[in-house]
Amino acid sequence: MEGLSFFVGVIGNIISVLMFLAPVPTFWRIVKHRSTEDFESLPYVCTLLNSSLWTYYGIIKSGELLVATVNGFGATVEIIYLCLFLIYAPAKMRVKTAILIGTLDVGFLAAAILATWLALLGDTRIDAIGFICAGLNIIMYGSPLVAMAFTSEGNRSQ
Repeated sequence: MEGLSFFVGVIGNIISVLMFLAPVPTFWRIVKHRSTEDFESLPYVCTLLNSSLWTYYGIIKSGELLVATVNGFGATVEIIYLCLFLIYAPAKMRVKTAILIGTLDVGFLAAAILATWLALLGDTRIDAIGFICAGLNIIMYGSPLVAMAFTSEGNRSQ
């Protein structure tokens, strides 16, 4: 059973890597046009936070090497995306993105790690960071649906 679990985990990691690489055409376009055009940085900032926290979870929970490695890869890819975004974004968007990175990817990440590391022990720490990660997953994957709902409402009133 352990072999099957590992196999399914590897398949999940392959799918996750493909999802992390899905924005490559977008960033190829950004580099080619030397502009971020109308693209927003928030999805990449949020994905970096999510990947970073899941990497932390995979490190502190024994037997979760696959979680740590795939999300470490994801965090690295998101850092590359954000660097490219910062290079090609107009000044106003660059400032907005830098503030988001500082607040979420540095501030929130550091606060979550410090709070769980200093205040919690053992399984409680693992459960708390897992709960935070699961909540962020819901927000990260649910937020485009909210944006679509607002867009849909706006189109109906026109």
